[in-house]
This record gives sequence, C-alpha cells and structure tokens, in this order.
Amino acid sequence: MGDARFANVLRLPAAKRVVVVLVDGLGKALLKQKAGHAPFLRGVMAGDTGGEHPRTLHAAFPSTTATSLASLGTGVVPGQHGMLGYDVLDPGQDKVVNLLGNWDPGVDPLRWQPFPTVFEQLAGHLPTATVSLPKFEHSPMTLAALRGSRFLGATSPQARIELAAEILAAHPELLLYLYWSELDKAGHGHGADSAQWEHQLEELDAAMGRLAATVPADTLILLTADHGMVDVPRSARIDYSQFPELVAGVRHTAGEPRMVHLYLEPDAGTPVRDALVAAWLDRFGTKAWVLTREQAVNAGWFGEVRTEAAGRIGDVLVVARESVAFYDLRRVRPQAIDVVGQHGSITKAEREVPLLRIPVSARPANARGAKAGQRG
Repeated sequence: MGDARFANVLRLPAAKRVVVVLVDGLGKALLKQKAGHAPFLRGVMAGDTGGEHPRTLHAAFPSTTATSLASLGTGVVPGQHGMLGYDVLDPGQDKVVNLLGNWDPGVDPLRWQPFPTVFEQLAGHLPTATVSLPKFEHSPMTLAALRGSRFLGATSPQARIELAAEILAAHPELLLYLYWSELDKAGHGHGADSAQWEHQLEELDAAMGRLAATVPADTLILLTADHGMVDVPRSARIDYSQFPELVAGVRHTAGEPRMVHLYLEPDAGTPVRDALVAAWLDRFGTKAWVLTREQAVNAGWFGEVRTEAAGRIGDVLVVARESVAFYDLRRVRPQAIDVVGQHGSITKAEREVPLLRIPVSARPANARGAKAGQRG
C-alpha cells in the first residue's frame, strides 16, 4: 500500500487492496500435516515460489488469541501492549481478569492497551474494514486490539466471504481484516486430529477458493494465524492444585493450561519463589519449562516490557514442552479440563503459523457492489 510510515518488514508486494485472513488456530505444522484436506491451500503453498516474503511467521508469546491479535492489531510486542494471556493478574485490582471474551468491568481496554492500532494510524489515509462475527463488534477485546476500522458482522463463513468480496469491490483502496473462528473451536472441542477439525479445514479451504475467485483482480490476499495447536490427552490434563507444594505461597493463578502464570503473595520473598520453582521442576521438570518472571523477560519472551505491564506477568511461569496441560481446578470451571486441542506455549507447533499469499482470479474491480451491514 506504500504508506511510508510503515516498514515493509515482510517484503510483501504492493497492492491497493489487501485482505488479511486471520485463521484462529491454524498452525503451520497442522496445515502441512493435514494438507490432504486442503487442496486449494496445498496448491497455494506449492506454487508460492516467487517473492521474498517469509512463508512462516511466529505467533506472539503466549501463543494465544488475545496476545497475538493485539500484536497483529498494533504492531507492538506483548510486553508493550500488555495483553499477556487468556487471563492475567490486574495488579491494581489484585484480581485475575479475562482478556478475551469476558472482560472485567473494572478494566478499561483503552488504558490496558494504550498503543494505537494499525487501523487508527491509517485513519484519514486509507479505508479499513473488519469482517468478523457480529458479537465482536463492540467487545472490549476488539476495542483493545483492533479498534478503528469499519466493522461488518456476518455469522456464517459463507456470509463473511460474500461480505468481504463486496466491500473490496466497492473500494479502489482498502485494508480488510477477515477473522475465521471455526477451526479453533473444532480443535478445542475435539482436537486437531479429529474428523471435526478436518471438516472445518475443508470448509476453510473451499472458502478461500471462493474468496480468490470473487475479489477484484488487484487484491492481495494474505492468510495467517494467531497460533497453532497441540492435542493433549485426558491423562495429561493435570489439576496442579492437588499438589500443595505447587501452590505454596501463590496468591493468584492465571494464563493458559500450557502457559501458567503463578503470582506470589506480596510478602513472599525470593526463598518462597525459589522453592516454588524447585517444586515444579521436581514434579514436572521433564514436561515443562519453569522459570521466573525475570528470566523470561531477560530472555526476551515478551519483547521489551513496559513498567505498567510487568506486574501482569507471573512471578513464576510454567510453560509446557510436552503434550501436557496444567489446571487450577479451584479457580476454573470443571469443564475446562475437557478441552482437547490447546495452545499457549512456546513450542514450534504452537508458535509457527503460515503466511500464505493467495493468488486471485481475474475479475473486474466493479463486478459487485458493497452492501454493508450484518449478515446471517
């Protein structure tokens, strides 16, 4: 799009119309493993031999939707935007708050994540639009991470594709963000190695073929994801609160089952923290990385961390390295342990996501007009 304020770090080709398709939960390894269920995307991968852009990106850490979408929407690292997990500690309220779909009324999204979004930075220079599920239009998560674009809601995948094509045809220049939720939902409920997940991949594949066939010919379609996914067997979903030594001195627990934040009592000193680390290493040291906040920050896992966000990171972090998930069933609902497909950790399966440049079919730019609004 040629805006001099933005560096083309991905070395993408110039285009007047750009669609960024964000597929929730589509890891690069899963796409390659299940490519037989995605003939269109398999062909895209095989044919994408030109250009200098990378074919693989790394999701933010933790590898979870709230964190990755905030990085995508703002262009800054998690340590700056402060969206550091599915739920985290709000030090000001001394309570754990959800950052995805159930925000605490005491958390102002604009204060929690104060950096301008890409959409806000483009205001007055380039039209922008979001096509997503209607329920997300006024959500705090959208306000925090993706505010500033024209929102077009559509419930069904087919309606989202049609709406995207129409709005693109109506604008000679446009940046469009298209969110795809169905794959992640199937993975959580049934696992990525399930018929349900494979069916949703087939649906996505067909939809991308339709999108490529209906958008104007000068459109650049980019497909990527917020994280990958690993299946965790029921026997490896562990309620760690049953082990007293793993919660000794802990005031709050938060995060993902594969990336646990442990927050200590205010008067807990270094000996308490070190004993907690040692206890976790003794019991699960072969299954997870266990490290302190300082170690994770110094290793750059969150990028540069601003002062206001530092307290949202656990004093101790438990980061899964094998197919295991950790729950505090004193805090979360019992059904949470039924989740099969999981993410949040720093493994390649969870952090490596595709970047596909999908070629479009020749089509007149004015072939269809836009009909803005909500779709079924």
